[in-house]
Amino acid sequence: MPVYRYRGRRSDSGAAVVGERSATNKQALATLLRNERILPVSIVEKGDDTPAAAPRSRGRVSSKTLALFTRQFSVMIDSGLPLTQCLAIMADQQENRHFRTVLEKVREDVESGSTLADAMKKHPSAFDHLFTNMISAGEIGGILDVILRRLSIFVEKAAKLKRAVVSASVYPVVIMLVAVIVVFVIMIWVIPVFATVFTGMNVTLPLPTRVIMAISSFLTQFILPIIALIVLGVLGFRYYYKTESGRFVIDRSLLQVPIIGLVLKKIAIARFSRTLATLLVSGV
Repeated sequence: MPVYRYRGRRSDSGAAVVGERSATNKQALATLLRNERILPVSIVEKGDDTPAAAPRSRGRVSSKTLALFTRQFSVMIDSGLPLTQCLAIMADQQENRHFRTVLEKVREDVESGSTLADAMKKHPSAFDHLFTNMISAGEIGGILDVILRRLSIFVEKAAKLKRAVVSASVYPVVIMLVAVIVVFVIMIWVIPVFATVFTGMNVTLPLPTRVIMAISSFLTQFILPIIALIVLGVLGFRYYYKTESGRFVIDRSLLQVPIIGLVLKKIAIARFSRTLATLLVSGV
């Protein structure tokens, strides 16, 4: 039989336990440890302490879907249903096909002897580090139902804050977009008509008028290259923002903007405070 290294905590005292033991498979060892009042945290076959990373799940899970799942999952765990049965029920109820696949894989890993936190860590597209670390704290402390209730409140508040930020940002973005479109239409189609009229009058135009007509003429002649440059600029900005250094530079610059920077700081402080409070209360 294969030999496994395991880490766990005693359910009565919470003391950490580390050891090696032979078993038929991970699930059998997990069952044996639970019978001895040891809550397994990790079980790894000896000689395979650095297993290959599991392939990441594709797709994303919305904050609304995660909040609903956490709330329902906490109610099921609190009612005393077995963990694997809760995961199976939640997977069957999911309309999001990607999230349903994730939950099915999590259930399979738990049935194979993995802890819930370790199984969820394989799917970062659905469960972030905060979520999995709090689940791990709940398993180790034997208060998974309590942690899930707190997580459900946390996720719901985070989703509410995100919706509020998006809603507040829609109006100014739409106004700016409409303003840019109107300016382009005037410069490309309206100003050239007036330019033709003024040219036929053979009069000396004021400097601001000549500047506007020159800009209009430039945009009319080079509209396609300008559009191409704008598209390439947006794509380059998105690529640069995805890099660690690019995101740092852009975020730091945004914080220096008078009004936007203040709003971003308040949002960041609110998220930090709520996350820290949830972690401290949960014993992480």
